Amino acid sequence: MPPKSRFTRLDAFTKTVEDARIRTTSGGIVTITSLLVVLYLVWGEWVDYRRIDAHPEIIVDKGRGEKMEIHLNISFPRVPCELLSLDVMDVSGEQQTGVMHGVNKVRLASVADGGHAIDVKALDLHSEEDSATHLDPKYCGGCYGAPSPPNAKKAGCCNTCEEVREAYASVSWAFGAGENVEQCEREHYAEKLNAQRKEGCRIEGGIRVNKVVGNFHIAPGRSFSSGNLHVHDLDNYIRTPVEGGHTFTHEIHQLRFGPQLPEDLSDKIQKRATWTNHHINPLDDTRQATDNVAFNFMYFIKVVSTSYLPLGWDQKTAASGGSQEQLPHELVPVGHYGRGIDGSLETHQYSVTSHKRDLDGGDDAQDGHQERIHARGGIPGVFFSYDISPMKVINREERSKSFTGFLTGVCAVIGGTLTVAAAIDRGLYEGGMRVKKLHTS
Repeated sequence: MPPKSRFTRLDAFTKTVEDARIRTTSGGIVTITSLLVVLYLVWGEWVDYRRIDAHPEIIVDKGRGEKMEIHLNISFPRVPCELLSLDVMDVSGEQQTGVMHGVNKVRLASVADGGHAIDVKALDLHSEEDSATHLDPKYCGGCYGAPSPPNAKKAGCCNTCEEVREAYASVSWAFGAGENVEQCEREHYAEKLNAQRKEGCRIEGGIRVNKVVGNFHIAPGRSFSSGNLHVHDLDNYIRTPVEGGHTFTHEIHQLRFGPQLPEDLSDKIQKRATWTNHHINPLDDTRQATDNVAFNFMYFIKVVSTSYLPLGWDQKTAASGGSQEQLPHELVPVGHYGRGIDGSLETHQYSVTSHKRDLDGGDDAQDGHQERIHARGGIPGVFFSYDISPMKVINREERSKSFTGFLTGVCAVIGGTLTVAAAIDRGLYEGGMRVKKLHTS
């Protein structure tokens, strides 16, 4: 026997000699089973360690002077594109009328013809063929008492029907179908407008607005300001040869504030909070119908800023240029604002309350709300009024378990499984021995 060292008496793991050990069949079965259980539980610990979850937290939104993108896709089956106008206003005083940057108007066939999309080339009534390029270079069309628009091709003149319309809008005059206007009669504006009367329109694309309280609306006719009022030229909308008139029956295919969430990120959120993109964008696939020409739909939206920070996101890296929000917004194309180079995402969630009313007045008795009385007057159309929440939600990607936690879990699995297996083996062995003694006696 080798000489004992000074650490021998500190050995907590005493050994038995080989001759004193007894190996049994049941012990072998328990050993194999325990090893399989250990492998299964260790694999579960590894999967748990590799899983990435999005952990939400709420802070006060301290952003200032930010922009926000609104992405929309809305169909109007009973209003042609030429009659629709998209306007944006906010409390900061910024007003964008007739917004078209980043927004497309897609002409749709009539409902009777299936409502399919018509060739985009036919989108604009005033194409290059309608312009005054064939006229005498010295020609200067009159603006019929209105000042020439600042974007006129020839200063001080109105050489096209569109320029006359803009001149009329600048002084808040109704334009109509261009009757007795030489430029419009030359371009056959009224005939082309009547040819589109039975068509529908889909407005799709994105607009960038100030991140302050505001509204955007889709209403008929050219918009202009009259005093402190925002009004629309409804003449062509009201005076229509279409039986039943135009109405603002509409379907919201998609409406979101900011970039769309990636599918994998949506799945993570759904697992933790049972959310879906429908809860994040509750107006998606919403349809409203009316047969009344003078009808108004209003949606009151509460927007909540939401950030998604990927695993390993570093605030210092983002501050040094890892986010597109550090760039002037004019340099970021519509549709890319809010997407960080470092993988972060700045977007928004929203909740909504809807309201509709007949502009002729009356109550909501047909909907079971006789006590609700509507005032007369207003502009037909679809209005979205949005308010910005002072709170911000941050979803930060984190591993569900640290590496030290993983090692601790593995040790606990191995130790606990072997301890339980030893207890089971001891019980089987003792039970077997007692059964043998009973048989021998």
